[in-house]
Amino acid sequence: MKTALLLETLQNQLTLLRATAAPLMQHATLKPRFNKQLFRTRSTLMKDYLDEAQVNLEELRQAVNNAQREQVAWLAEHLTEQMTALHREITAWPLRAWDSASPGTRKWQRKRLENQEFERRLLDMKQERERRLEATETLQEQQLLMREITALEGRIIRCRQALEEIERVIERMTR
Repeated sequence: MKTALLLETLQNQLTLLRATAAPLMQHATLKPRFNKQLFRTRSTLMKDYLDEAQVNLEELRQAVNNAQREQVAWLAEHLTEQMTALHREITAWPLRAWDSASPGTRKWQRKRLENQEFERRLLDMKQERERRLEATETLQEQQLLMREITALEGRIIRCRQALEEIERVIERMTR
């Protein structure tokens, strides 16, 4: 019973991490953020690290079901370390400076970081408006919030288009 509760708690924490990281999922860094002992993936996308942690949780479940005590202990500790590192990275993401960028690309990487932060704020604003819309009772307020949500969706689309263009420029510069 205790084990099932612990596994459920780990799943809930991983789900919460994934929700917190949602605006960052497709944002790339210049090089991998974590060491090889912590994550096998060499990706620069946050999504891939969260996916690996989920796979480890599934392996932990199987090890518990198969009563493999040593593997359970190692996987539980490893998964906890991964989730702690992911939490730190998600929290620190806006503060990160781009790692060892070449001088010619610094400007574009700074623009990319600014646009990613702008997109994150727009997504937060849209979610906040959607929550308010669910709680709103008057038609006039609902219409106002719907217009705001539509406007924010347009801004998010334009922001993503700008990010795609910046990515293309950076890709051309780093070839």
